[in-house]
Amino acid sequence: MIYVLRTYIIELHGTFMKLSQATASHLLDLDQPVISDYEISILIFSLLTKKRFHGQKLEITDNDSSYSLQVKNVITSLKEFGIIEPHKDFPKGKVFRITGKKSYTAGDIVCAVDPFAYVSHISAMDFHGLTERIPKVLYVSSPSPHEWTESGRKKMEKDSKGHIKDYLREDLPRLTRILYQKIEKHPIIQYSSIHRGAFRKIEGRSMRVSTIGRTFLDMVREPDYCGGTRHVAEIFRDFGPQYKKIIIDEISRHGTKIEKARTGYYFEEICHIGDSIFDEWVSEAQRGGSRKLDPKNEFSPNFSERWCLSINVDLDGIV
Repeated sequence: MIYVLRTYIIELHGTFMKLSQATASHLLDLDQPVISDYEISILIFSLLTKKRFHGQKLEITDNDSSYSLQVKNVITSLKEFGIIEPHKDFPKGKVFRITGKKSYTAGDIVCAVDPFAYVSHISAMDFHGLTERIPKVLYVSSPSPHEWTESGRKKMEKDSKGHIKDYLREDLPRLTRILYQKIEKHPIIQYSSIHRGAFRKIEGRSMRVSTIGRTFLDMVREPDYCGGTRHVAEIFRDFGPQYKKIIIDEISRHGTKIEKARTGYYFEEICHIGDSIFDEWVSEAQRGGSRKLDPKNEFSPNFSERWCLSINVDLDGIV
């Protein structure tokens, strides 16, 4: 299929075809398997405004045609030649699969469609080799709705390179949050938080995944999304010593008082590892009915006096 795409780029002729050639060439260079209606529209719009691609002048003669009509014609041409096709897991016309892009996961697709999303929780644990459990669903984190909208507005301004008014005037697709529940037969659980996530992009792919430090923070923050508190304790036991500095740095900068207490408890009581910073965290600890190792389980009288923490989960065989 890649051969078909390259042949298409070489052989097409004509005004719109020249524009289609540049668009197709760009699609071939992408490290992602799909493209949203906004992303392909802003790509074609940018080619129309610059009139050049990789230093080569584009033969655009229909200057009287609206940008929206020319964008529509290019997309139609790409679909007719099989370069792109609608992706069945998304609302009609919102996401297109790019021909020949096969070695990608659901995580790659999610991150290509949502520029602010990243793989997180137990899916990130799986990626980093922290768990032997195979997640049945894909966990994805993204900003809160308000923050997503604001980030989308800023990205559109940046993408349009000073032509945002022209783009909006043409009523071309805008960058909006695309809804989905399942991708490539994988159910998706989307997690939104007021906390800005820390992630890294995987080289040669469109997927982004939470860093190891942020993944451990997610474990103490939302253990239900990470295999449960008992499994989190097992991960701390097995990998806590190896990633101690990374975990402590992340929790120190971004963890709340209760998250510091849980982390300190795991290190001292599960990993049997101490650190001078734990005394600082202990000084911040305070009693309260909400101070539980497992945030969802009922309060237990099994109590850590040092961490002012109810140990409300069975840790037999782990401690």
